[in-house]
Amino acid sequence: MDLSEAETGCPEGGEEEADAIIKTCVLGGFSESSETRTLIGSLPEIHEDDRAGEFAVQKFRVIMDRYQDQPHLLDPHLEWVTNMLLSFIRNENSPPSLFHLSFQFLYGICKVRGYKVFMQLLPHEVSDVHPVLEMISRQDPKDLKTWETRYMLLLWLSMTCLIPFDLSRLDGHLESEGVRIKEPVMERILAVAKVSDVRHEHSYMKHLGCFLDWSLTSISQSSGDSMIEIRKLDGVLQSLATLFKHGKRDDFLQYAPIVLCNLEEKRLSESSEAMLRKIHIKLIQRLGLTFLKPRLAAWRYERGSRSLAANLSVSHTAAALTAAVTPETETREQEEDYDIPEEVETVIEHLLVGLKDKETVVRWSAAKGIGRVTGRLPKELADDVVGSVLDCFSFQETDNAWHGGCLALAELGRRGLLLPSRLTDVVPLIMKALTYDEKRGACSVGSNVRDAACYVCWSFSRAYDPKELQPFVTQIASALLITAVFDRNINCRRAASVKIFYAFLHQGTFPHGIDIVTAADYFAVGMINNCYLNISVFIAGFPEYTKSMVEHLISRKINHWDGAIRLLTTKALHNLTPQAPDYMATTVLPQLLTTAVGVDLHSRHGAILACGEITYALYKVALENNRTVMDLISPECVDALKNIHNLVSERGVLSNTCCLGFGGALMRPAICSLIEKLSLSKMPFKNDPIITAWQSLIDDTIKNLHLFSSGVKEDFIVSIVTALSALSEEFYQDQENQADTQIQDALISQYLEGLKSPQLLTRCGSARALGCLPRFMIQSKLKQIFGGLEQMCTVSQKEGNFTEARRDSVRSVAQVFLKTGVCPHGSPDSVLCSENVVKVFGFLLCSINDYTTDSRGDIGAWVRKAAMTSLQEITLMVSSSAPEILSPHLVKSMMCCLAQQAAEQNDHYRAHAGNIFLHLLHNTEPVVPHIPHKEELLSIFPVETITSLNWNAPSQAFKYITQLLGLPEYQYHTLLGLSVSVGGITESTAHHSSQSLFAFLNGIQKDIDALTQFTQTLLRIFKNNLQNDRVSVPLLMMLSQMLANNVFEILTTQENHQVCVDLLGLCKELRKSRNVAKIRACIYVYCGLIQFEGDVRKKVLSQLLMLLCHAFPIIRKTTSGEMYEMLLTYNDVADPDVLEDVLNLLSDTQWESDLATVRERRNQLCDWLGPNIATAP
Repeated sequence: MDLSEAETGCPEGGEEEADAIIKTCVLGGFSESSETRTLIGSLPEIHEDDRAGEFAVQKFRVIMDRYQDQPHLLDPHLEWVTNMLLSFIRNENSPPSLFHLSFQFLYGICKVRGYKVFMQLLPHEVSDVHPVLEMISRQDPKDLKTWETRYMLLLWLSMTCLIPFDLSRLDGHLESEGVRIKEPVMERILAVAKVSDVRHEHSYMKHLGCFLDWSLTSISQSSGDSMIEIRKLDGVLQSLATLFKHGKRDDFLQYAPIVLCNLEEKRLSESSEAMLRKIHIKLIQRLGLTFLKPRLAAWRYERGSRSLAANLSVSHTAAALTAAVTPETETREQEEDYDIPEEVETVIEHLLVGLKDKETVVRWSAAKGIGRVTGRLPKELADDVVGSVLDCFSFQETDNAWHGGCLALAELGRRGLLLPSRLTDVVPLIMKALTYDEKRGACSVGSNVRDAACYVCWSFSRAYDPKELQPFVTQIASALLITAVFDRNINCRRAASVKIFYAFLHQGTFPHGIDIVTAADYFAVGMINNCYLNISVFIAGFPEYTKSMVEHLISRKINHWDGAIRLLTTKALHNLTPQAPDYMATTVLPQLLTTAVGVDLHSRHGAILACGEITYALYKVALENNRTVMDLISPECVDALKNIHNLVSERGVLSNTCCLGFGGALMRPAICSLIEKLSLSKMPFKNDPIITAWQSLIDDTIKNLHLFSSGVKEDFIVSIVTALSALSEEFYQDQENQADTQIQDALISQYLEGLKSPQLLTRCGSARALGCLPRFMIQSKLKQIFGGLEQMCTVSQKEGNFTEARRDSVRSVAQVFLKTGVCPHGSPDSVLCSENVVKVFGFLLCSINDYTTDSRGDIGAWVRKAAMTSLQEITLMVSSSAPEILSPHLVKSMMCCLAQQAAEQNDHYRAHAGNIFLHLLHNTEPVVPHIPHKEELLSIFPVETITSLNWNAPSQAFKYITQLLGLPEYQYHTLLGLSVSVGGITESTAHHSSQSLFAFLNGIQKDIDALTQFTQTLLRIFKNNLQNDRVSVPLLMMLSQMLANNVFEILTTQENHQVCVDLLGLCKELRKSRNVAKIRACIYVYCGLIQFEGDVRKKVLSQLLMLLCHAFPIIRKTTSGEMYEMLLTYNDVADPDVLEDVLNLLSDTQWESDLATVRERRNQLCDWLGPNIATAP
């Protein structure tokens, strides 16, 4: 690998390739112009052929779809494309197939460019009205195959209706001799609209009444039972909404009460279809606006100047701030009062009901309607509407009502309809909405409410002058910050973060705004761990926010339904404690101690965790000030902390009968965490009976781990181990820093006995418990502990069970010896010394060869990974303190095993082994002694490969690892690992490993000694692993590839070469195997060995012919196929006179038939191939 490639992590030219990819994604223009022109020009020739027409449409869509992201590139070409297609459409002689095909092309363009832009290109002169009407009248609305034609014709008709003339001028003579010979244009358009559900406004009074009658009749007669009925009703309602939106109020006022009455009778607000409820709300608000005179409410709040520079300037004066309502506006309001129709009350009632709808789109439409209608009401009535909206913020209401209320308040505030006098009522409700979170089943609802509350804060910051919000700034800022930092939903956190930024820009009074906006920006709040553990600490550094943040965590998050949030909350409280230690000790901790023994399970769990975290944080604060934790925590709190375990135990939550329940699964880890934190805080509980109770809880939990649900077992073990370690370190040491002998004997004996338990998790817990004990507890017990762990691993590895326990035991062995240290002439019962170092390394090297498998796969990899890590840690420790006890044999065995693991197929474990191999090789402090071929290794793996070599990538790793085949000490183990990779089933690993292996073999083709040594090593591996299917099957596959690539071509010159004879003999030993994959791999090897002449060839043919009568049909079939290819490749194997007959027999015979038939054909082959070939009985 070149240096540039190593540094960048990608090959040279990677940046240019990336730039090329980016350029191909950004189009420069419509490059298919000529192809499109040819395609459209061919339509008259291909329209009669349905298959050719469909292919042309599909090809055109593929061309158009390329420009979905850049549709503006089509603009210079749209005109000529449209004209070409319209020429076919306007031609009266065009057959229907060409007519519809042209509209399919038009629709393809319209879909990509957008109908609003494309429809402007359609002809819309007076002369186009009649032709378009004629074309659309000839269409069948029920023909599903020509829907593109009707769609485009409706767009075209809507454009022609925009001509600035009375459409009656186009009618001409409608009657002849008193008989009506044709319909007026307007009536024809209305007929089309009724059939096609066209949503288009018509301003002619003589037709308006008829159209409204038809619309109301359609609404009343529609059942809404089928999708067709629902779509028709939706079209009628949208047509009415469009009419009342764009029509003149004076024209529609007389019809509004009738439409409203009809809608009330239909009760669309109770419909199950969201789109009908949405358009119903939209139509209702348009009716309300029709009842009210269009005007701008004089009483509305106007902020005045909105200068960004003024907001950010600290010197702007209050004179720049305008008042909300002046006496002049109040006078105008009194003059503009007028009677409000009674129907408006009905409209507002429907809109308020819409705010509580279950669909967001309906609530959003209702909120807009509230804003629009309120803007036309007198001040008193508008205030009543605001009061009704505030009624949505009741805890008796659902989250839908809260969300709709927030949207309505945001609309009212944005439009200046929420007067500052109402802020005292509104702001507290918004603060509640910012923390709204209600549990429903296994999850919670309220994220949309919190998001909408952030939107309200944004609208307020834009709508009001800074002086109006000044009394609420700290309150709003704290609430927004709490949402931005502590909300569970990422969208809410980001919404609050953005609203903080805009609030600071528009108001300029946000405390510490610049610092907070920088720390809690949109991207920083994306990771919840960062929010709770880092950003919260920074913001709490400002006194304005410290207590509010802590209070929110205590009141809203410590009892949260999500356990992960409760855990993050306790860690956040730990980090926030240094910001206000006195407040935490005197106010927060007593409150949590009360909650810790309360009734609610989640509150109790979170409070117990928080008590431990806060106590430990107070201990660290006291330590920094040369004080003790007792100086900060009152004696009452100390007693309460000690009694938590007893009070919780009295509830029965910690008893064995509750292990299966959710309470025990939460409480036991929480109590263990409390034990750990109180022990680390050096609480004065030594020789107190509570210590015995704590130890009993830990021991009992280890024994009963199997009773808990699988999802919490790992967390249980971690909490137990950390608690035991801290408890032992603090309370089991006497004044002379020695272990209490009685406790030491009892604990170690108990955990060693736990290693023999029939329960897997009890073994895991016991193994980890032994590994976590402090050094003084291990003294004089090292031999006993190591012996117990070693015996458990040895027995369970032979039996193939308790793999996780072996993994934990291997980890514990390393932890135990790392704690005791190294002393060359020390006692093997106290330290790692010359007497036990060989045994320890032997145990780890044995564990590194654990390949246990079960239904989960290669679970032995867990043990191998732990063993590799333990070897690294112990080797570095010994190399640093006593390198003389490391013998060359031990180091060689370790490095060879690591090389083998670095050559195997699993990417993750290969990377782990490779990184350890490199660190041991290049480590300088200390230097690992006696590494075989260290100079050659340093040339293969220069120091930069530690960071540049990606062991997870087979394309990089095997280029290096195959070079170890040239080093005699590493050849066996490296080839053993490579054989599994080359012959494995992972395609990428097999490809790159075989490529690197053959590259190495090509380099030694002319070196007969090196090739002979390689083949001898290969045969030794094969012989040692004949019955090991994990190695033998991929090894045979690798051998077949080597034979197929003529790796041993130099050996074919010698007849009956010993390598071939030995290889054939080893393969023959597998003929009684029942493993189909192994036998098939042997067949491939046999067919490769046929290239060697002499007795080897005869014996190979004998083996193949015997396999033609194997008991397994799949083996017989595979053998015949491979023999057929072999005879074609090596045409000198059989006599040319019978070769064709042999090939025909092999290919024509059904080798999966019964053995009697197959044996007859096989014997015929024996006769043809020669009398010296033995046949099977």
